[in-house]
Amino acid sequence: MKTFGHWLASPWRRSTVATLAGALPVLAFPAPDLWWFAYVALVPWIALIRSAPTAKRAAYDGWAGGFGFMVGMHHWLLPSLSVFIFVIGALLGALWAPWGALVRHFLAGTPSRGRIAAALTVLPSGWLGIELVRSWQGLGGPWGVLGSSQWDVEPALRLASVGGVWLISFLIVAVNVAIAVLVTVRASRVPAVAGLVATAAVTSAAWMWSPRPDTRGTTRIAVVQPGVVDGPDKRFAREEQLTRDLAGQDVDLIVWGESSVGFDLGDRPDLAKRIAALSAETGADVLVNVDARRSDKPGIYKSSVLVGPDGLTGDRYDKMRLVPFGEYIPARSLLGWVTSVGKAAGENRRHGSEQVVMDVGHGLKVGPMVCFESAFPDMSRHLAEDGAQLLIAQSATSTFQQSWAPEQHASLAALRAAETGRPMVHATLTGVSAIYDASGQRVGQWVGTDASTARVYDVPLATGTTVYVRFGDWTVQAALLVLLAWCATDGLRALRLRRTAPQPRVPPARTAHGSPARPGR
Repeated sequence: MKTFGHWLASPWRRSTVATLAGALPVLAFPAPDLWWFAYVALVPWIALIRSAPTAKRAAYDGWAGGFGFMVGMHHWLLPSLSVFIFVIGALLGALWAPWGALVRHFLAGTPSRGRIAAALTVLPSGWLGIELVRSWQGLGGPWGVLGSSQWDVEPALRLASVGGVWLISFLIVAVNVAIAVLVTVRASRVPAVAGLVATAAVTSAAWMWSPRPDTRGTTRIAVVQPGVVDGPDKRFAREEQLTRDLAGQDVDLIVWGESSVGFDLGDRPDLAKRIAALSAETGADVLVNVDARRSDKPGIYKSSVLVGPDGLTGDRYDKMRLVPFGEYIPARSLLGWVTSVGKAAGENRRHGSEQVVMDVGHGLKVGPMVCFESAFPDMSRHLAEDGAQLLIAQSATSTFQQSWAPEQHASLAALRAAETGRPMVHATLTGVSAIYDASGQRVGQWVGTDASTARVYDVPLATGTTVYVRFGDWTVQAALLVLLAWCATDGLRALRLRRTAPQPRVPPARTAHGSPARPGR
């Protein structure tokens, strides 16, 4: 009977197994939401890579696993991007090829304790390097960062306040490496156990000593979620009806979802007056989101626009980070054909130039973001630095109603709240809408994808500065330093070995007469 190792000798079989192993971590995210699975989900993938016969094959295993992870994490984009989702998965999956070679370098065969100890630092650092690269907006942004799977775990949220979601990712990978060593390399259990103990110690230290948000007062926020309504006019009418029902509820701010207004308010003063009337009737400013061609400048923008009882207040935020293919097509002259095989943007939207903190009255300052900008830790951190007391993300996932996308998107706000120590509102057109306090815990219940309602929340406000806001992405910077230090050390070691290696003895050339010194004799 052939062993499993012999069965894996086929490159295609091995790549298939690697693809499936790489997709396993997706189960830790919403909607399956098996958060605990993240701590073992990488073990099969790591075990497969370490068994690779060559470094080149390990790189292929890393690439195939990265492809599986990317496609699995974004599978709900298939109806919009069609087969192009597999092209994107292959391109982004290539980021894991060097990581695969790195795994084999440290864990192949029977590694020494020193190599395993180094692996517990270098391999998580390599993973963070991948997450950093793919977090660039042009590559799709940081959707599916491994640490985001812990959005509903209180100790992990405390870690986020110290080192952002990056610190959670680092520790998750370190735990997976340690468990993989325990399972596959029994002779090296000591450093693996030490790694698990160190991870527990870091988590405990963050739990005990990281500063907690200082809660002071509350604000009353209303979220208007109209549900699935066809056409901008009907949607506006439904939002108007739901907002009118908030009269007399003493709210401080009313938030509509992304693309809640399909017309430029400068070009449609009648709509601006209707929203202003709602503001006067409810006693609160209304933060809408306009998705339309601007009347004062060329191009289509997505903008958070604040409307008060006297009309437009002048506070406006134009979305800065657009969704690739959904809101613009990179290198449209080369990739414009994507519109023929999926639901890619027919025209590129324009992006804004700076973030904005708005004074909405009642002594409240808010920092708006639009759609998947809530996936970027740096954006919410900068808003907190600029004085925002409440973070807001206006979103719309109506295209993906029956997928995992609405839950995944809503969960991101918990991480941003915990990182910044500021409460966050995630308001959508069609669900899931959610609110989190300054520690990342839910305030009230989610508004699901089946609801059409206006819901009011009493949101605790907080003061103070988290470690993450103060020091920024120090976890990523430390990981890059680890990688640089390892590269330098490994390079010096290779150079030293090359210099000290004995030179091969070359016999002297002999002439036809057999004398090397006296030719011809």
